[in-house]
Amino acid sequence: MKVYETSDIRNVALVGHGHSGKTALTGALLFTTGATPRLTRPDEGNTITDFDDEEIARKITISSAVAAVEWKGKKINLIDTPGFNIFINDTRGTLIAADAALVVVDGVAGVEVQTEKVWSFTEEFVLPRAIVINKLDRERSSFERTLESVQAAFGRTAVPIHLPIGAEKEFKGIVDLVRMKSYVGGKEGDVPADLADAAKAGHEVLVEMVAEGNDALLEEFFNEGTLPVDHILDGLREAVRVRRIFPILCASATLNIGSDQILSFVNEHFPSPLECGSWKGKANGKDVERPIKDSAPVSAFVFKTVADPFAGRVSYFKVISGVVKNDGHLMNARSSVDERLAHIGALFGKTLVPVTELHAGDIGAVAKLRETLTGDTLADKSAMIEYPEVRLPEPSIAYAVAAKTRNDEDRMGNAIHKILEEDRSLRFYRDAQTKEFLLAGCGQQHIEIIVSRLKKRYGVEVALHAPKIPYRETIRGKAEVQGRHKKQTGGHGQFGDCWIRLEPLARGGKFEFANEVFGGAIPKNFIPAIEKGILETAERGYLAGYPVVDFRVVVYDGSYHDVDSSEMSFKLAARKAFRAGMEAAKPSLLEPVMNVEVQAPVEFAGDLMGDMNGRRGRISGMDTKGGTQIIKAQVPMAEMLDYLNVLTSMTQGRGSFAMEFDHYDFVPGLQAEKIIAAAKAARAGEEEEEE
Repeated sequence: MKVYETSDIRNVALVGHGHSGKTALTGALLFTTGATPRLTRPDEGNTITDFDDEEIARKITISSAVAAVEWKGKKINLIDTPGFNIFINDTRGTLIAADAALVVVDGVAGVEVQTEKVWSFTEEFVLPRAIVINKLDRERSSFERTLESVQAAFGRTAVPIHLPIGAEKEFKGIVDLVRMKSYVGGKEGDVPADLADAAKAGHEVLVEMVAEGNDALLEEFFNEGTLPVDHILDGLREAVRVRRIFPILCASATLNIGSDQILSFVNEHFPSPLECGSWKGKANGKDVERPIKDSAPVSAFVFKTVADPFAGRVSYFKVISGVVKNDGHLMNARSSVDERLAHIGALFGKTLVPVTELHAGDIGAVAKLRETLTGDTLADKSAMIEYPEVRLPEPSIAYAVAAKTRNDEDRMGNAIHKILEEDRSLRFYRDAQTKEFLLAGCGQQHIEIIVSRLKKRYGVEVALHAPKIPYRETIRGKAEVQGRHKKQTGGHGQFGDCWIRLEPLARGGKFEFANEVFGGAIPKNFIPAIEKGILETAERGYLAGYPVVDFRVVVYDGSYHDVDSSEMSFKLAARKAFRAGMEAAKPSLLEPVMNVEVQAPVEFAGDLMGDMNGRRGRISGMDTKGGTQIIKAQVPMAEMLDYLNVLTSMTQGRGSFAMEFDHYDFVPGLQAEKIIAAAKAARAGEEEEEE
């Protein structure tokens, strides 16, 4: 592939709901440019951008991929992104590399939940965009119905520049409403007679919209009643780039209808990186801006990392400024490590096409950087700058993972670490209370895919199971109790005696210890042993073996023996005092309560509210955006372990949710009794096994 100047580069992301046909459309665009010898299809497992084993097996896009193509003197970096809610964070993280977006909409289903979500992502990154109504060859597809859906969701500024010729199985071409020409089988012709009136009406609406935001064009429109094609194209180009108009195009990826028109639209109307201004970053602690120009100092932003078991770590980067040359050296702004960029290449799915250099605004990749991860900035060390990384939401669900064999256990940590480099929406950590290793992601399917990758890529087998709920114990009342430990033996005996007062603290108060002993009733050197004895006993729990929290202990009296008293004696006395105090101070069980935000189509709101109430949830807010209902609630963690599967079933896969820890609260009596009984039964079982 030859080297392209910044003005001849287009970085375009294909976004949309899952199964809207983004990957198939990418394949059609690649075929049309001659980049592939045949039309590829996701259901055949031969696409360029869905190359991962899991993507091929499941026939869905899991991770964003880039394919660079050449079309009529321009280089187009096509970014194929995931559309299902559990992988949508990857889409958001990748859009920072795009300069424009094609929003793909299913011609049968219309605008769906994730369509609106990815639209909000493109708004966040201020991307010009066009809408492609795909699958117009399918049974029950309807351009008119889908157009209504699009305009209801995104407003009247979503304007058709295409009309389909034929419908469903008879769909065979498009009418270009700008030039008022038809295109069937790659041949240009006149508008079919049966579409003449619809095309004329569509042309007039388009001309009005183009003229509306341009004073010179508006005056010409009022004087002439229309606009010449050249002026429409110029006005449309400007309107697209300032996001005043969102053109609607027609396509069938499987029949490869409309691909050439889409590519020409991208060339003519989407901006080059040169027209996208500058990137904001920090240099020496100060806010700075770096223009997207070859003449500026070299800098690049790593927006994605792929862990290849053979090539190692492959870093996808966008050149922000300057020219990145093959075998050049750049400094990592985060780690201050000098990185050698050996064998840079343009991306074509999993293949790196060697290039000698990449100009400002271009997208490329390089393998085996030592210390560089997603979100890092590489720059000329004489003109350092660091660009902010894209922040992704925290994972919504966690599973406990355990290695199946000792060999797997030895390699599990390293293998998961490599996958974490690739997938920033994952978390892997050890729960200090339950002692379990937890793998947190965006959904059950997400975690299952990671487990499958561990086995296929790194030969590591792990078992998944629901995590233990990190319950805690506390007290509701006060108690004053004595702890006395006395043991007489042949030699020195053991003697410790203390009086303590237990008091509850507010949630989150953890633990406080105070010494109010006076008159030398207990020597000061034994006080720390009392505190240690209480903390050790509190860690083992009283009701069900969960740590005791949010309480205050005051030691205020006691007695000692000159010979028999020791630190161990007072530690044992403190343990007895604490257990007696817990019995008298109304011990209670606490459970983690999560902040939950659910998004789903409005029609499911009633069912979702009823289900949330059945999970002991407290609704804290509701909002409606377009056709999406947003429900905010606080729900006990124990009630949310199976929620993803239930939500998927209730909303036909159109709902999503996010969850994060908020606070601990008391477990209701009936549930508490069951938890305590289960804990005692488990403890009894463990004791029997030991015997």
